[in-house]
Amino acid sequence: MNQNYDYIFDQTMLHTFELKIPGSALLEIDNDPAAEKYVVGSLTFQGETLSLVGIRYKGSIGAFMGGLSGLSWGEPSGYKTATKLSMQIKINWDNSSDKFYGLKKLQFHSQNQDDSQMRERLGYWLFREMGVPASRCVHARLMINGRFYGVYALTEEVDGRFAKYHFADGEGNIYKEFWPLNMYGQAFSEAAFLSHLQTNEDQNPTAVLIRSFAENIANASSQNVPAIISNAMDIDKIISYAVVDRVIRHDDGPFHWYHRSGVSSNHNYFWYEEPSLGKLHLIPWDLDNAFENIISNQNSVTPIADAWGVKSHNCQPFSYGSMGLQQRSAACDKLTAGWASFDTKYLQLKNQFIQGPLSIAQANAKLDEWTTQIYNATLEATQTHKDAVTIANWQTAVNQLKAQLQYARIH
Repeated sequence: MNQNYDYIFDQTMLHTFELKIPGSALLEIDNDPAAEKYVVGSLTFQGETLSLVGIRYKGSIGAFMGGLSGLSWGEPSGYKTATKLSMQIKINWDNSSDKFYGLKKLQFHSQNQDDSQMRERLGYWLFREMGVPASRCVHARLMINGRFYGVYALTEEVDGRFAKYHFADGEGNIYKEFWPLNMYGQAFSEAAFLSHLQTNEDQNPTAVLIRSFAENIANASSQNVPAIISNAMDIDKIISYAVVDRVIRHDDGPFHWYHRSGVSSNHNYFWYEEPSLGKLHLIPWDLDNAFENIISNQNSVTPIADAWGVKSHNCQPFSYGSMGLQQRSAACDKLTAGWASFDTKYLQLKNQFIQGPLSIAQANAKLDEWTTQIYNATLEATQTHKDAVTIANWQTAVNQLKAQLQYARIH
């Protein structure tokens, strides 16, 4: 299994992956999926087997919603009630040197909150088509102990292999969900950045690059922030990130500043330091709730109140949405406000996005291609599991997604 991982993420193929988990181990993780505990099993792909891999359920609040017996959606708990839950496979179990087509981890996302089964794959594809470094994502069939569980989104892990694939210099640091500035515009310490490091942990790493960037932004006047950003980031990439994020309403991403217990913070992103160029890159993550708030705020938790670059409520936290959850305007963050100042570039790239990747000729064509690709597997899931999306509901959801895309193009 030493072939290139391009084969795993081949957009033209629907691969089948088979897991074998001892009965007692499967019962253990089924009894408490939110514990995210690994058990040992095997992975078989196209007749070849890795006999020792780590297997666990994975996910944040949304990934477990409706799939566990616990009554609180905000604090996932209880035993497994849904057929599908997101899963992570650790190939290099017990610090082994094993790799699977060059990969150390596989992420199978359940798509339980998305009847179209398309939002995640389409979202990442749109980011990549606009030049933003983003995970490759394909659909996959998953078998466990000989039983077909359904269609999953197989999404590329943001790790060292991701960096080597997507960047000319892939030896830099990746940080998970850690913003350069706190809610008061102050830079975090280098130790704080390193505590969120996902790569190079055992190589005496430093966080000088991102820490210096944070300090420069914190100490600069608002007028000087754009120049600092231009020096430290690829402007086309970061403004393209903002364009795609806002047009597809990735409202559970870095531009949603949730305010809880006196603290405003965001999530669902990574940072990458490209060392040879001294550049920083923002990388999207967790797109399962993207698109759903385009026409109306269908998700009661995630919707962002403000348009791109707008500051409201004098930068104080305010309640919004049907649940009255508190948030803070993203543009009140000094770095985000700096990006929003590139308004001419934003409008230029937005037009390029709408006329290009988001167009009917491209985005809808991809949806049609992928719909054909997973039709039989979706039908098989419907015939196998009572809680699988029906063909009729799936097709309706795909059409609704197309309607959302059309609304986004016009508005």
